[in-house]
Amino acid sequence: MGVLTKKVKGAEDILPADSYKWQFVEDVMKKEAESFGFKEIRTPVFEHTVLFNRSVGETTDVVQKEMYTFDTKGGESITLRPEGTAGAARAYLEHALYNNGLPVKAYYLLTCYRYEKAQAGRQREFHQFGMETYGAADAKADAEMICAASSIFNRLGIDNINLEINSIGCKTCRKDYTSALKSYFESHKSDLCPTCLSRLDRNPMRILDCKNESCKKIAKDAPTVLEYICGDCSAHFEKVKTFLDAADVEYTVNPTIVRGLDYYTRTVFEFVTDCIGAQSTVCGGGRYDGLIEELGGQPTPSLGFAMGIERLLMVLDAQKIEIPKPPTCDLYIASLGEDAEVRAFGLIKELREASLIAEGDIVGRGLRAQMKYADKIGAKFSMVIGDDDISENKAKVKNMANGDQFEVPLDEEFLNAFLEKYLENYQKNISMSLQ
Repeated sequence: MGVLTKKVKGAEDILPADSYKWQFVEDVMKKEAESFGFKEIRTPVFEHTVLFNRSVGETTDVVQKEMYTFDTKGGESITLRPEGTAGAARAYLEHALYNNGLPVKAYYLLTCYRYEKAQAGRQREFHQFGMETYGAADAKADAEMICAASSIFNRLGIDNINLEINSIGCKTCRKDYTSALKSYFESHKSDLCPTCLSRLDRNPMRILDCKNESCKKIAKDAPTVLEYICGDCSAHFEKVKTFLDAADVEYTVNPTIVRGLDYYTRTVFEFVTDCIGAQSTVCGGGRYDGLIEELGGQPTPSLGFAMGIERLLMVLDAQKIEIPKPPTCDLYIASLGEDAEVRAFGLIKELREASLIAEGDIVGRGLRAQMKYADKIGAKFSMVIGDDDISENKAKVKNMANGDQFEVPLDEEFLNAFLEKYLENYQKNISMSLQ
């Protein structure tokens, strides 16, 4: 006997007992995205490494420490995607999606990979839902993107989740802010962690994201970006807030939300909650008007967001939001004897063609074991077919909830007869549940 191989650390199995939760959440996300006019895009799980160096940023921890990068047999450097925006932006350019008219609005559901310490809600293989808009510079696009994320949380019934927004200005007006930050942190060099010391010259805004307690304490009194944004960026931010107010989306302006890469511009936002421990970001997004140009395209206003599905499921669990259970077997047909097995197999096919969930024995169980299995899988109805039933061309169907029985023919009238009684019992059950 071989040695059991276990899953790789940082990856999780999604078992049948839980997969319905994922399917439900993903279905809500898809429907909400489509109601906003977004269409699905599917991109490869790996890309040329240079794509992430340019889109995620060579100075970021993701690129420097967390990417799964390897050389192919042909000598190419390939990386498993650490996030979804880069692949979507590359596809937008490579396939000239802009020729179909702007804006281009796309959503995705995908797996991502980062080599970091595995913990609850943060695995090395994780799942993301994201939405991207290309070719829309108007503040309404920012508000629409935020509303799309908010609508997902509302549709799932999530409370105690707060929207925080900020503007980080444009590339031009942010130069003054970067200089002010650098000057401020220079005066605290002796207390910065080694990582932030390396960021000081290259990207001082990234110090504001540091999780080191000493750096966080220093950053608390650092200049805020809203003090430095230009008139155009300030007007854009005010319009975003006006549209959010019109949509009754509550928000808080948090001037400490920043993005460390140059192609990020203007609006940034996060949805945060404290129901799964320390304040945790469930969704993050913003505008990145410089990204497409960074990847070799024409200047294109762009924006989007991503949310981690693992973390979202943790929020649902913490708030005790019940996800609807998946439908169970409508009719389990047990059989006794070879002729009965054949007849049962044909009837099950008829039921499935009528979009009902039907099952029968495929492992050679005896009758008693078949009925125990029917009960275990939550079958709504069961039916036993034996030699006598075949000769009489009829059999009894049992309601597994209350034991009531009714008779159905085993010929071409079987399906209609069963459906009539099935719907009759179904309506009765609904009436009882409403009383």
